Amino acid sequence: QVQLVESGGGLVQAGGSLRLSCTCSGRTFSSYGLGWFRQAPGKEREFVAVISKTGGLILYKDSVKGRFTISRDNAKNTLYLQMNILKPEDTAVYYCAASEKYSGLVVPSLYDYWGQGTQVTVSS
Repeated sequence: QVQLVESGGGLVQAGGSLRLSCTCSGRTFSSYGLGWFRQAPGKEREFVAVISKTGGLILYKDSVKGRFTISRDNAKNTLYLQMNILKPEDTAVYYCAASEKYSGLVVPSLYDYWGQGTQVTVSS
């Protein structure tokens, strides 16, 4: 049973920074494609950033490029999302996700495991 637990969300002013973490139980963390997704009220879940098993392939949503950085530490079974220059439109619940079969894909339905989510609120 794979469990993902996010942390690091909170309330921050526009222009501020947050670092999200996602710890993963299980011994095969390094074999998963991983991603961060977010969902704002009344909107569909959307991809934010994804990273391949080795970290060699990284993709970002256009609106977060240059501000967010995804990374993974396979030795610590942890996925990170460094978020800088935050904007009010970044406000959402952020989820980490893991895929056993796929790597580097941006479609939420292709991910097998999800965390419970962490709220990020950016005030203007």
